[in-house]
Amino acid sequence: MKKITILITDDHTLVRESWALLLNTDERFEVVAQCGSGEEAVEKAKNLRPEIVLMDINLPGISGMEATQLIRKFSPCSAVLAVSLHSQPAYARRMMKCGAMGYITKNSSKDEMCKAILELKNGRKYICEEIKNLLSDRAMNGENPLGEINALSLREIQVIDFIKKGFSSKDIAGSLTLSVKTVEVHRYNILKKLKLKNVTTLVNFMNHSAAF
Repeated sequence: MKKITILITDDHTLVRESWALLLNTDERFEVVAQCGSGEEAVEKAKNLRPEIVLMDINLPGISGMEATQLIRKFSPCSAVLAVSLHSQPAYARRMMKCGAMGYITKNSSKDEMCKAILELKNGRKYICEEIKNLLSDRAMNGENPLGEINALSLREIQVIDFIKKGFSSKDIAGSLTLSVKTVEVHRYNILKKLKLKNVTTLVNFMNHSAAF
């Protein structure tokens, strides 16, 4: 049986090596390359044409979302499976809009990762159980967890994630390699799009929304 070829993209060496070891011990898979940045992922995908690309979102240089868009352009035969720390449905939604075929979190089990890879190989999309359960719970309560965030950009979602962790504008600027002024503009736009008055109401909104 021909093995499914896989490219692993994550900026943590230990994570990449662990995934490679895990997948290469399964006779169904073959990890053909590993890389630590979005730019490398695009180049390796163009040259190697792997069937599956495991893609982290937060990468040095271009983001996993930008890399996904480029991979879909230059290696359309490669299906991208996002593997992220973020369990917020907002991230899964953005990755799928960028062209990813699947999304699992780093809380997912080995079995679920393998299941996701096989689903993508067979041309089907896959969203992990963690996110599906979260969406299902909110839907049962009559909530629309994604409705309020449709207008937000990827960068604004990233800024919200840092705000939730208690980061100041200066801290956020340093983490995202932006100017403090740019971060302040993002904060203003977030409040405007979500129709909220201040950061306090934003934090309250996040604490009561499944999207975050």
